[in-house]
Amino acid sequence: MSSTEAEHNKDSGRSAAALDAVAYRILDLLRENGRISIAALAEKVGISRANAYTRVESLMADGVITGFSARVDPARAGLSIGAMIFVTVYPQAWASFRAQIADMPDVEYCAVTTGEHDAMLLIRATDVSGVHAFSTGVIAQLPEVRTVVSVVVLDEVIRRPYVLPPDLPERNLDAPLGMTQWTPATAGRDALPPR
Repeated sequence: MSSTEAEHNKDSGRSAAALDAVAYRILDLLRENGRISIAALAEKVGISRANAYTRVESLMADGVITGFSARVDPARAGLSIGAMIFVTVYPQAWASFRAQIADMPDVEYCAVTTGEHDAMLLIRATDVSGVHAFSTGVIAQLPEVRTVVSVVVLDEVIRRPYVLPPDLPERNLDAPLGMTQWTPATAGRDALPPR
């Protein structure tokens, strides 16, 4: 792997850096309380304060921890409607599409996807007319966009800040996996650049 590929993988969260049980415990505790003091973190993990500080700094330097922020309930903050917008993009227009989406404050999350649509956007609005105005008046008007499908979110059942490998249960792979069909991504559909 070239140094450019390694840097891209690091920036996009695709590095295969092995973390130990202590690192996962630190990440688990920070997921519950990002404002925990280093002293309290060290005590809960069972390591010295100096070691806890060094480990958190190392996780930040390696790009595992990408920042700290408050978790906000969108509805209580005034954005009572969420919607998923599924977009199909003309293949030659990916660079322009990514650049424009990255500058749109309505978009909380965007992922390039496999399957029928090329990208999925999670947006927030004050009401349903805001979703309509954004999906038909902004996204559908982009020359890069071929089709748009909007789906209003009725209830957010689970919303985790992140999932860690130790959270994942063992799966029985002897059981049939079903009829999932994977469609490979076309060239140029890289992840959105960081904000």
